[in-house]
Amino acid sequence: MLRSTYFLLGIFIITLIIITPPSALLFGKTTFVTIGTGGMTGVYYPTGGAIAKIVNKKRKVYGLRVTVESTGGSVFNVNAIISGDMEFGIVQSDRQYQAYNGSLNSEWSGNPQKDLRAVFSIHPESVTLVSSTESGIKNIKDLKGKRVNIGNPGSGQRQNSIDALNAVGIDFKKDLIAESVKASEAAGLLQDGRIDAFFYTVGHPSGAIKEATAGKKKVRFASISGIDLLLEKYPYYAEVTIPIQYYPKAQNTENVKSFGVKATFVTSSNVPAHIVYAITKEVFEHFDEFKKLHPSYEVLTKQNMLEGLSAPIHQGAIKYYKETGLK
Repeated sequence: MLRSTYFLLGIFIITLIIITPPSALLFGKTTFVTIGTGGMTGVYYPTGGAIAKIVNKKRKVYGLRVTVESTGGSVFNVNAIISGDMEFGIVQSDRQYQAYNGSLNSEWSGNPQKDLRAVFSIHPESVTLVSSTESGIKNIKDLKGKRVNIGNPGSGQRQNSIDALNAVGIDFKKDLIAESVKASEAAGLLQDGRIDAFFYTVGHPSGAIKEATAGKKKVRFASISGIDLLLEKYPYYAEVTIPIQYYPKAQNTENVKSFGVKATFVTSSNVPAHIVYAITKEVFEHFDEFKKLHPSYEVLTKQNMLEGLSAPIHQGAIKYYKETGLK
């Protein structure tokens, strides 16, 4: 009888080990993971919040507790992930490419971040140029001599701004008065008349852009054109159109031409596979719920969430994609 009892107990323990995630076996402790996002008025912050909300519903199943941190953006997130200060981050697709490859003229020039891993991509992001109507800026080429915010150091949008300016022959150090504040602060500066225009790489609709267009000072979206060579040179850039339907107070009557990247969800090769698997699974298995959390997700499909990934996909995510036939 006693031997039989021990046998059954052994079977129970083995079964428990098999079906329970490793993080939940450590004396019932919860594993905390952090997602680095961006400014609170952009799309990165609510995107991180949406992912955390979905995964945290299963925290007892996976032994995971996901938190979200507002950060300076893509460069900060990559560096924090590689250093182990955060486990996940939302990063522009161009910054993912530059970090993994150690691209010249990037923050990782000659220092490729080979531990960086992709998980999935999210919404498209447009390089958006907003100007006051009184400045007379209707196209990026009109920026010469103007006071323009190009984005804070450590943000992906700063390099997008510089790339766009270079493509049309404008040197941001010589040909304009460049400001380097966060995009979330630029709307107020524009309305106060302290700058003439600002760049913001963001998904639409954006709270910061709505703020910029809703003040007393009349503003418009300036087009970004004449950048064909830029699009040929960098595979992570593509032409986009900014929908003005979301901004009824902007002084535009038609959608505006620009270019853009994709927001991507990344991690490190050092993050355990079962954690990445759990997060990937919950987002994809609650795909319809996820899409409803922000208007910029309307264009998402499960298939295009595997596009724009220029770093190797983490093994935990690959496991889920293979199980479901997505890869």
